[in-house]
Amino acid sequence: MDIRPILTCAAGAKPRAAIFLSGGGSNAERLLAGLAADPAGTPWTAAALVTDAPETSRARELGARFNVPVVAEDIRAFYRAHGETRVSLATPRGRELRTAWTDRLRTALAPCKPDFGVLAGFVPLCNITGDFPCLNVHPGDLTWLKDGKRWLVGLHTVPIERAILEGLDDLRSSVIQALPFTGGGEDMDNGPLLGVSEEVAIDFDGATLDELRGAATARPAQRPPGGYNDRLETVAKRNQERLKEQGDWVVLPRTVAMFARGRYGVDPAGGLWLRINDAWQPIETIVFGANTAEVRFRG
Repeated sequence: MDIRPILTCAAGAKPRAAIFLSGGGSNAERLLAGLAADPAGTPWTAAALVTDAPETSRARELGARFNVPVVAEDIRAFYRAHGETRVSLATPRGRELRTAWTDRLRTALAPCKPDFGVLAGFVPLCNITGDFPCLNVHPGDLTWLKDGKRWLVGLHTVPIERAILEGLDDLRSSVIQALPFTGGGEDMDNGPLLGVSEEVAIDFDGATLDELRGAATARPAQRPPGGYNDRLETVAKRNQERLKEQGDWVVLPRTVAMFARGRYGVDPAGGLWLRINDAWQPIETIVFGANTAEVRFRG
């Protein structure tokens, strides 16, 4: 079987990661704090922090604290400068601008020479994921399928809301290799599933499932700017924060470390492989706990 390592790097060199963030940056902070605590033992180095929201994200603060260069390309300002009030992929014009903005971001990031990227709470879809391998942490259990397809996908609180509306009791964070998207991004969250967190119980905060399903039914067809602000979204946001602490902060650093060591590979059909004792083994994913790693083998 022809297995291709997802990440390759010069012998003896630590791969350089560009960490992308749009908001509070707690996932990025977790990664950088781990690197600062053990720079010799961490198998990667930080090339840059990248943000699409320089005025509202913590990229500059974290860059200054951890001495990491910041690449800032304001996507909202870019769309406004080109006559668009909404940052969206829903129209041909919106998709055209996303390509142009990505080209601008690509040019700004090039001097930092990243070997891979980590999308640590990065909102805008962009096909810089085709330039070098990129990992994305996602607030949904991508092992959970509906009609044979990953169902807990999407942006914002959508994955958590879907889990709630399906009647699930638990959530997981997932880390995938983010692949380039097409069209309006309907094929997001479809890359190899490198790791998932252990289960985190859903906190319904006193709401009933019928109440939350009723809130979903009452929603307008299009998500308003800033969100729905209904009971379902409130419960989902509460769980998203809990999942970040109990899921993202566990699975992301451990997956990044394993990825940086060149342990993951793919076959021509897109199947995921893990290097174990210098031999490739076919896997579904790895379930990471704080001090455990359960490999789920294929076949």
